[in-house]
Amino acid sequence: MSTRKHLFKFLLITFIATIFNLAIWYYMGSERALEFLGGYIIELSLSVDNLFLFLLIFSSFGITAKHQKRVLTYGIFGAIILRFIFVILGIAIINAFKWILYIFGILLIISGVKMMINKEDDVSFENSKLIRLLKKMIPVTKELHDEKFFIRINNVLHATPLFALLFLIEGSDLLFAIDSIPAIFAITTNAFIVYTSNIFAILGLRNLYFLLEKLHNTFEYVKYGVGVILIFTGIKLGISFKYHISIGLSISIIILILVISVITSIIISRKIKK
Repeated sequence: MSTRKHLFKFLLITFIATIFNLAIWYYMGSERALEFLGGYIIELSLSVDNLFLFLLIFSSFGITAKHQKRVLTYGIFGAIILRFIFVILGIAIINAFKWILYIFGILLIISGVKMMINKEDDVSFENSKLIRLLKKMIPVTKELHDEKFFIRINNVLHATPLFALLFLIEGSDLLFAIDSIPAIFAITTNAFIVYTSNIFAILGLRNLYFLLEKLHNTFEYVKYGVGVILIFTGIKLGISFKYHISIGLSISIIILILVISVITSIIISRKIKK
Protein backbone atom coordinates (compact mmCIF):
# COMPACT_ATOMS: atom_id res chain seq x y z
CA MET A 1 0.00 0.00 0.00
CA SER A 2 1.34 3.45 -0.94
CA THR A 3 2.18 6.22 1.52
CA ARG A 4 -0.72 8.24 0.14
CA LYS A 5 -3.21 5.46 0.95
CA HIS A 6 -1.86 5.08 4.49
CA LEU A 7 -2.15 8.85 4.94
CA PHE A 8 -5.73 8.79 3.60
CA LYS A 9 -6.75 5.99 5.98
CA PHE A 10 -5.10 7.71 8.95
CA LEU A 11 -6.89 10.98 8.14
CA LEU A 12 -10.18 9.09 7.69
CA ILE A 13 -9.89 7.55 11.18
CA THR A 14 -8.94 10.98 12.56
CA PHE A 15 -12.03 12.46 10.89
CA ILE A 16 -14.26 9.76 12.43
CA ALA A 17 -12.68 10.48 15.84
CA THR A 18 -13.51 14.17 15.32
CA ILE A 19 -17.15 13.33 14.53
CA PHE A 20 -17.26 11.15 17.67
CA ASN A 21 -15.80 14.04 19.66
CA LEU A 22 -18.52 16.36 18.34
CA ALA A 23 -21.13 13.77 19.37
CA ILE A 24 -19.67 13.77 22.90
CA TRP A 25 -19.86 17.58 22.93
CA TYR A 26 -23.51 17.44 21.82
CA TYR A 27 -24.68 14.71 24.23
CA MET A 28 -22.29 15.07 27.17
CA GLY A 29 -21.16 18.68 27.10
CA SER A 30 -18.08 20.71 26.22
CA GLU A 31 -16.02 19.60 29.23
CA ARG A 32 -16.28 15.91 28.33
CA ALA A 33 -15.52 16.77 24.70
CA LEU A 34 -12.32 18.56 25.77
CA GLU A 35 -11.39 15.57 27.94
CA PHE A 36 -11.80 13.25 24.95
CA LEU A 37 -9.69 15.56 22.79
CA GLY A 38 -6.99 15.74 25.46
CA GLY A 39 -6.96 11.96 25.91
CA TYR A 40 -6.83 11.39 22.16
CA ILE A 41 -3.92 13.79 21.64
CA ILE A 42 -1.97 12.35 24.58
CA GLU A 43 -2.43 8.74 23.43
CA LEU A 44 -1.57 9.56 19.83
CA SER A 45 1.52 11.58 20.75
CA LEU A 46 2.81 8.96 23.18
CA SER A 47 2.15 6.27 20.58
CA VAL A 48 4.69 7.87 18.25
CA ASP A 49 7.59 6.77 20.46
CA ASN A 50 6.09 3.29 20.75
CA LEU A 51 5.87 3.06 16.96
CA PHE A 52 9.53 4.02 16.68
CA LEU A 53 10.22 1.09 19.01
CA PHE A 54 8.22 -1.19 16.69
CA LEU A 55 10.35 0.05 13.77
CA LEU A 56 13.49 -0.98 15.66
CA ILE A 57 11.99 -4.39 16.52
CA PHE A 58 10.96 -5.18 12.92
CA SER A 59 14.28 -4.01 11.48
CA SER A 60 16.15 -6.05 14.11
CA PHE A 61 14.36 -9.23 12.96
CA GLY A 62 14.42 -8.29 9.26
CA ILE A 63 10.63 -8.63 8.88
CA THR A 64 9.11 -7.53 5.56
CA ALA A 65 6.20 -5.07 5.24
CA LYS A 66 3.81 -7.93 4.33
CA HIS A 67 4.44 -9.71 7.63
CA GLN A 68 4.55 -6.44 9.56
CA LYS A 69 0.93 -5.72 8.58
CA ARG A 70 -0.27 -9.04 10.02
CA VAL A 71 1.62 -8.57 13.30
CA LEU A 72 0.39 -4.97 13.67
CA THR A 73 -3.23 -5.93 12.98
CA TYR A 74 -3.24 -8.56 15.72
CA GLY A 75 -1.17 -6.27 17.93
CA ILE A 76 -3.77 -3.51 17.72
CA PHE A 77 -6.55 -5.99 18.51
CA GLY A 78 -4.62 -7.12 21.60
CA ALA A 79 -3.98 -3.49 22.59
CA ILE A 80 -7.73 -2.77 22.53
CA ILE A 81 -8.33 -5.60 25.02
CA LEU A 82 -5.36 -4.59 27.21
CA ARG A 83 -6.52 -0.96 27.32
CA PHE A 84 -9.99 -2.04 28.51
CA ILE A 85 -8.47 -4.02 31.39
CA PHE A 86 -6.05 -1.21 32.30
CA VAL A 87 -8.72 1.50 32.25
CA ILE A 88 -11.16 -0.47 34.43
CA LEU A 89 -8.45 -1.49 36.92
CA GLY A 90 -6.86 1.96 36.94
CA ILE A 91 -10.08 3.82 37.68
CA ALA A 92 -11.10 1.26 40.32
CA ILE A 93 -7.73 1.77 42.07
CA ILE A 94 -8.04 5.57 41.86
CA ASN A 95 -11.56 5.50 43.32
CA ALA A 96 -10.34 3.31 46.20
CA PHE A 97 -7.02 5.10 46.79
CA LYS A 98 -6.94 8.72 45.62
CA TRP A 99 -3.30 9.06 46.72
CA ILE A 100 -2.28 6.63 43.95
CA LEU A 101 -2.39 9.64 41.60
CA TYR A 102 0.81 10.86 43.29
CA ILE A 103 2.46 7.51 42.47
CA PHE A 104 1.25 7.70 38.87
CA GLY A 105 2.64 11.22 38.64
CA ILE A 106 6.09 10.17 39.89
CA LEU A 107 6.16 7.17 37.50
CA LEU A 108 5.29 9.42 34.55
CA ILE A 109 8.05 11.89 35.42
CA ILE A 110 10.58 9.05 35.72
CA SER A 111 9.40 7.56 32.40
CA GLY A 112 9.68 10.96 30.70
CA VAL A 113 13.24 11.48 31.92
CA LYS A 114 14.22 7.92 30.88
CA MET A 115 12.73 8.45 27.42
CA MET A 116 14.78 11.61 26.92
CA ILE A 117 18.11 10.07 27.97
CA ASN A 118 17.64 6.48 26.76
CA LYS A 119 19.45 5.28 23.63
CA GLU A 120 17.54 2.45 21.96
CA ASP A 121 20.07 1.72 19.22
CA ASP A 122 21.99 -0.71 21.41
CA VAL A 123 18.98 -2.83 22.42
CA SER A 124 19.09 -6.51 21.40
CA PHE A 125 15.48 -7.55 20.92
CA GLU A 126 16.30 -11.13 19.92
CA ASN A 127 17.73 -11.75 23.40
CA SER A 128 15.12 -9.74 25.29
CA LYS A 129 13.55 -11.08 28.48
CA LEU A 130 10.16 -11.42 26.77
CA ILE A 131 11.60 -13.61 23.99
CA ARG A 132 13.45 -15.76 26.54
CA LEU A 133 10.22 -16.10 28.52
CA LEU A 134 8.31 -17.22 25.41
CA LYS A 135 10.98 -19.82 24.57
CA LYS A 136 10.57 -21.30 28.05
CA MET A 137 6.83 -21.75 27.42
CA ILE A 138 6.94 -23.03 23.83
CA PRO A 139 9.63 -23.92 21.24
CA VAL A 140 10.22 -21.20 18.65
CA THR A 141 11.28 -22.02 15.09
CA LYS A 142 14.18 -20.19 13.50
CA GLU A 143 12.46 -19.70 10.13
CA LEU A 144 9.22 -17.99 9.15
CA HIS A 145 6.40 -20.23 7.88
CA ASP A 146 4.46 -17.89 5.59
CA GLU A 147 2.16 -15.81 7.84
CA LYS A 148 1.53 -18.56 10.39
CA PHE A 149 1.95 -17.88 14.11
CA PHE A 150 2.11 -21.58 15.06
CA ILE A 151 3.17 -24.77 13.32
CA ARG A 152 3.41 -28.45 14.30
CA ILE A 153 6.78 -30.16 13.87
CA ASN A 154 6.86 -33.89 14.72
CA ASN A 155 3.48 -33.46 16.46
CA VAL A 156 4.97 -30.77 18.73
CA LEU A 157 3.43 -27.28 18.61
CA HIS A 158 6.00 -24.58 17.83
CA ALA A 159 5.64 -20.81 17.73
CA THR A 160 7.06 -19.08 14.67
CA PRO A 161 9.27 -15.96 14.77
CA LEU A 162 6.18 -14.03 13.67
CA PHE A 163 4.38 -14.98 16.89
CA ALA A 164 7.54 -14.18 18.87
CA LEU A 165 7.39 -10.69 17.35
CA LEU A 166 3.71 -10.35 18.23
CA PHE A 167 4.49 -11.49 21.80
CA LEU A 168 7.31 -8.93 22.01
CA ILE A 169 5.17 -6.12 20.63
CA GLU A 170 2.24 -6.91 22.96
CA GLY A 171 4.67 -6.99 25.89
CA SER A 172 6.11 -3.64 24.80
CA ASP A 173 2.58 -2.23 24.47
CA LEU A 174 1.75 -3.46 27.96
CA LEU A 175 4.67 -1.44 29.32
CA PHE A 176 3.62 1.49 27.14
CA ALA A 177 0.07 1.37 28.55
CA ILE A 178 1.53 1.82 32.05
CA ASP A 179 2.60 5.29 30.86
CA SER A 180 -0.22 6.24 28.50
CA ILE A 181 -3.22 5.39 30.72
CA PRO A 182 -1.99 7.32 33.81
CA ALA A 183 -1.08 10.22 31.49
CA ILE A 184 -4.73 10.44 30.40
CA PHE A 185 -5.79 10.30 34.06
CA ALA A 186 -4.15 13.73 34.29
CA ILE A 187 -6.99 14.91 32.02
CA THR A 188 -9.93 12.78 33.19
CA THR A 189 -10.85 9.65 35.15
CA ASN A 190 -14.11 9.08 33.29
CA ALA A 191 -13.88 5.46 32.10
CA PHE A 192 -15.88 6.04 28.90
CA ILE A 193 -13.78 9.04 27.85
CA VAL A 194 -10.45 7.41 28.73
CA TYR A 195 -11.24 4.19 26.88
CA THR A 196 -12.82 5.67 23.73
CA SER A 197 -10.06 8.29 23.30
CA ASN A 198 -7.52 5.45 23.62
CA ILE A 199 -9.30 3.23 21.11
CA PHE A 200 -9.67 5.92 18.44
CA ALA A 201 -5.97 6.74 18.77
CA ILE A 202 -5.02 3.04 18.59
CA LEU A 203 -7.16 2.43 15.47
CA GLY A 204 -5.02 4.87 13.52
CA LEU A 205 -1.69 3.42 14.64
CA ARG A 206 -1.32 0.80 11.90
CA ASN A 207 -1.42 3.43 9.15
CA LEU A 208 0.59 5.90 11.25
CA TYR A 209 3.29 3.25 11.62
CA PHE A 210 3.78 2.91 7.85
CA LEU A 211 3.87 6.72 7.53
CA LEU A 212 6.55 6.95 10.21
CA GLU A 213 8.45 4.12 8.52
CA LYS A 214 8.95 6.44 5.54
CA LEU A 215 9.59 9.55 7.61
CA HIS A 216 11.16 8.27 10.85
CA ASN A 217 14.49 10.01 10.19
CA THR A 218 12.66 13.33 9.83
CA PHE A 219 10.81 12.96 13.16
CA GLU A 220 13.60 11.25 15.08
CA TYR A 221 13.66 13.93 17.80
CA VAL A 222 9.92 13.90 18.54
CA LYS A 223 10.69 11.40 21.33
CA TYR A 224 12.10 14.27 23.38
CA GLY A 225 8.80 16.13 23.04
CA VAL A 226 6.98 12.98 24.11
CA GLY A 227 9.28 12.76 27.14
CA VAL A 228 8.42 16.35 28.08
CA ILE A 229 4.70 15.54 27.72
CA LEU A 230 5.10 12.62 30.14
CA ILE A 231 6.90 14.88 32.61
CA PHE A 232 4.20 17.57 32.26
CA THR A 233 1.33 15.11 32.81
CA GLY A 234 3.24 13.62 35.76
CA ILE A 235 3.59 17.04 37.37
CA LYS A 236 -0.09 17.78 36.65
CA LEU A 237 -1.12 14.57 38.40
CA GLY A 238 1.22 15.24 41.33
CA ILE A 239 -0.19 18.69 42.05
CA SER A 240 -3.82 17.86 41.14
CA PHE A 241 -5.02 17.82 44.76
CA LYS A 242 -3.80 21.37 45.45
CA TYR A 243 -3.57 23.07 42.05
CA HIS A 244 -5.89 22.64 39.08
CA ILE A 245 -4.61 23.13 35.54
CA SER A 246 -7.58 23.51 33.21
CA ILE A 247 -8.14 20.95 30.46
CA GLY A 248 -7.95 23.64 27.78
CA LEU A 249 -4.59 24.89 29.06
CA SER A 250 -3.28 21.31 29.37
CA ILE A 251 -4.21 20.51 25.76
CA SER A 252 -2.63 23.77 24.57
CA ILE A 253 0.64 22.98 26.38
CA ILE A 254 0.73 19.41 24.99
CA ILE A 255 0.08 20.60 21.42
CA LEU A 256 2.73 23.33 21.80
CA ILE A 257 5.29 20.77 22.99
CA LEU A 258 4.47 18.50 20.03
CA VAL A 259 4.68 21.33 17.49
CA ILE A 260 8.04 22.53 18.87
CA SER A 261 9.46 18.97 18.84
CA VAL A 262 8.25 18.33 15.25
CA ILE A 263 9.64 21.64 13.96
CA THR A 264 12.94 21.03 15.78
CA SER A 265 13.15 17.51 14.27
CA ILE A 266 12.55 18.83 10.74
CA ILE A 267 15.17 21.59 11.12
CA ILE A 268 17.81 19.24 12.55
CA SER A 269 17.17 16.50 9.95
CA ARG A 270 17.53 19.04 7.11
CA LYS A 271 20.81 20.31 8.54
CA ILE A 272 22.13 16.75 8.83
CA LYS A 273 21.19 16.01 5.19
CA LYS A 274 23.08 19.11 4.06
